[in-house]
Amino acid sequence: MGNPPFVGARLMDKAQKDDINHIFAGWKNAGNLDYVCCWYKKAADIMQNTAIRTALVSTNSVSQGESVANLWKPLFADGVHIDFAYRTFRWDSEAKSKAHVHCVIIGFSTAVNPAERRIYSSERYQVSKNINGYLLDGDNVFIESRSKPICNVPEIGIGNKPIDGGFYLFEKEEMEDFIKKEPASKIYFRPWYGSKEFINQKSRYCLWLGDCSPAELKAMPLCLERVKSVKEYRLNSPSAGTVKLADKPAHFHVENMPDSTYILVPKVSSERRRYVPIGFMTPDVLCSDLVFIIPNASLYHFGILTSNVHMAWMRAVCGRLEMRYRYSKDVVYNNFPWPTPPETPPEFFDGNWSILLLTGNHLLIQFHQFGHTGALAGAGGGAFGKAVSVHHSAVVVLMGFAQFRRHGQFIVQVSQTAIRVEGACVQNGLC
Repeated sequence: MGNPPFVGARLMDKAQKDDINHIFAGWKNAGNLDYVCCWYKKAADIMQNTAIRTALVSTNSVSQGESVANLWKPLFADGVHIDFAYRTFRWDSEAKSKAHVHCVIIGFSTAVNPAERRIYSSERYQVSKNINGYLLDGDNVFIESRSKPICNVPEIGIGNKPIDGGFYLFEKEEMEDFIKKEPASKIYFRPWYGSKEFINQKSRYCLWLGDCSPAELKAMPLCLERVKSVKEYRLNSPSAGTVKLADKPAHFHVENMPDSTYILVPKVSSERRRYVPIGFMTPDVLCSDLVFIIPNASLYHFGILTSNVHMAWMRAVCGRLEMRYRYSKDVVYNNFPWPTPPETPPEFFDGNWSILLLTGNHLLIQFHQFGHTGALAGAGGGAFGKAVSVHHSAVVVLMGFAQFRRHGQFIVQVSQTAIRVEGACVQNGLC
């Protein structure tokens, strides 16, 4: 039959969108499904009341993020089960462009299958009692997209979205050259961090003129020229919304500038990292919409977010960009079941939650905020390694999962806790 086009939900043409709407008529969130999901649905329909079994090679998006609940929840409800699965692998194209596609292979059926169920990863496999939509050994759990957190924690949002054509953004050398020509502009430059800048710890700079008075702007001709360029850029956009933004050219499309210290979480980071780099930022720093920011967050929130528990959760339910982690607000953060800080910490907390997370000299913040691949990801030995180990153990105990060691079981437990917390949240009108 050949392969279906591996086209994402936001990249389909009109004919492909019409196919989705036809095949998934009446399905919740069908518009968020990738095109390849059509083949799963058609195969499931054909297999009903037969002994037919199907296996498909497809992009790994079908087992990640919100796609799991959108696709597999209704399929499982119709009697589909997964017989075997090959977890993500890279399929190298033979085309001249050498494009790489990250794929999974999923065998599924509706008929009873007495054969053992296997989950393959590289050259190895594990025998599973049940293969869920995340291609893990565990119960069928579904983490659905939600707009608010299920727990009483600070809300997470995106950074700033200028839609400025790049006229307000500068490399360090460009900023310095601009300031030499227009010294009065210096106070309007702010450090600017997206995912790349934060992970590499090399900021760019943003010329933020939203707080600049008309008189001050008029006295800075080079800054005024930038404002005019942004206005022209927006007026020439095919988007009516962007054209409207030209009425306020000194402002951004989305402005999210906390007035106190906040936490930054990159939207995309390497799968080779054991931990997504997360850190505290000060109010003078502006962030792009390529990161999430959490205003009013405390050291406690930082400690939970950087724990092995949260990272395991993120790896299981997040989406991926190729193989890279794609952290999300609606699936990863808002569905996470946060533990309640104990009034009396266990003995291995050393009597103080803040000391545990800071270890007296900010080692954990340094560890999680800056690069940590390879040997550093293992935390090493000595006081540093001990502090990280104690930190992770403490969070596991707080969550009540100390007795679980297998990754699939662990994720199912976190998922079931999230579902219980969400139920209580809805019942009490809190979310």
